[in-house]
Amino acid sequence: MSYEYDDELEEIRRRKMLELQRRLEEERRREEEQARLRAQKDAILRRLLTSKARERLANLRLVRPEIAEVAENAVIQLVQTGRITPPVDDDTLVQILLELDRSTRRDFEIRIKRK
Repeated sequence: MSYEYDDELEEIRRRKMLELQRRLEEERRREEEQARLRAQKDAILRRLLTSKARERLANLRLVRPEIAEVAENAVIQLVQTGRITPPVDDDTLVQILLELDRSTRRDFEIRIKRK
C-alpha cells in the first residue's frame, strides 16, 4: 500500500515538474519574441525619426510607456500610409503626440450637490 502511494506521489511530482518546465519554456519563448519585435521596431524608428524625436520618444517611454508605444505605432503607420514622410522631426512628433492626447483625453465634469 505504501509503495503504491509513493509511486502515485512520485508520478504527480513528475507531472507537475514537466508542466512547470513547459510553462517556463513558453515564457522564455514569449520573452524572446517580444525582444525580437522590440529590436525590429527600434530599427524602423531609427530610420524614421530624427535624433531629437527619438530622444523625446525615449523620455516619454520612461514616463508613460503605454503612450510611447501608441506614438511609435502611429508614426510607423503614418509613414507607411504616406501621410508623413521620413525623417520625422521633433515638431512633427509633438503634433502627433498632441493629436493622440486630444483623441484619448476624456473630459471630466464634477458636480457638487449642496444639501
